[in-house]
Amino acid sequence: MNDFSLLLKPSAADCNLRCTYCFYRGRQDPTQSRPRMSDAVLERTIASYMQSHQALSYTFSWQGGEPGLMGLPFFEKAVGLEMKHGPRGALVCNGFQTNGTLITDELAAFLADYKFLFGVSVDGPADVHDHYRKTQDGTPTHASVLKGIDRLQKRGVDFNILALVNDRTVKQPRKIYDDFKRRGFFYQQYVPCVEFDATGRLRPYSITGREWGTFLCAIFDQWIDGDVGQISIRLFDSIVEYLVTGRRNACTMGTDCCQYFVVEYDGSVYPCDFFVRDDLRLGNITSGGWEDFLTSPLYRRFGLEKASWDDECHSCPWLALCNGDCPKFRPGSGTKSLLCEGWRAFYAHALPRLERLADGVKTNR
Repeated sequence: MNDFSLLLKPSAADCNLRCTYCFYRGRQDPTQSRPRMSDAVLERTIASYMQSHQALSYTFSWQGGEPGLMGLPFFEKAVGLEMKHGPRGALVCNGFQTNGTLITDELAAFLADYKFLFGVSVDGPADVHDHYRKTQDGTPTHASVLKGIDRLQKRGVDFNILALVNDRTVKQPRKIYDDFKRRGFFYQQYVPCVEFDATGRLRPYSITGREWGTFLCAIFDQWIDGDVGQISIRLFDSIVEYLVTGRRNACTMGTDCCQYFVVEYDGSVYPCDFFVRDDLRLGNITSGGWEDFLTSPLYRRFGLEKASWDDECHSCPWLALCNGDCPKFRPGSGTKSLLCEGWRAFYAHALPRLERLADGVKTNR
């Protein structure tokens, strides 16, 4: 059986914030006002995954909504079950993607002990971040997020910053980069905001391909001019990794979309975080197994959709780096990503210098 990882949604789309651009909020089960993963579903998920195949490592990514709503006792149970069911000698990796506002000293201490890697959503300085990221009653969240990060830093917890690049932040790359650097946020990930409404039109907080390219080039120029080795930008690291080893460690660069599974609070299994849809529901972990999901014709068809790109892509000099980009960013099957113009501009601008970095890595090895 091929290796795969799990992305778990123990509180489904439930969240203490109401970020304007949240793509997952619409996935909320209307019959559940407070969805929570039961102990039975939790154990079945962990046990079946860790017993399904022999691997050097097993990866659990806890996301939402907001996984912090589950509270410390839930994650104590999860770690206990990982130790109970994990093969002897296997490495267990846990990621925790959070808005940062519910991080307590107790939660930070526990997750630090078990080497959880945190991803904290921060869009930039307060005036930028707070435009879209507010609580249910409209209260800005930047200050409370920084308090949560401070608790992580005091406990020595590894964390990276995930910044969603929306219609406002895309215009301020230098301001955002400088703010992160000043605060000591040395591990950064930038994710483009591309959301469609029911008619197929881009929502107003989305960005264009050209804007994405300009933003990436600006971030790259900041980084390459003195911050290589000090600041980690996930995209740049992934490109260098590919140039050095041939491995694609970012799913958007992959050749297919059969890389992980989403497990919702009730045990329902889906192929991707961006495609939690009724027509792509693969089954439920309480009544099915991972071999069934991996070999499901629905799952295989979904995975192959990654390569259903526009004919023009075949002649693109950078096809091996994006493989048509994430299907989420395409208006339909067989079309180009809406970010294509930006990717082309970025690769033309940055790839020669990234190739020199990769050559240096090879030499040092």
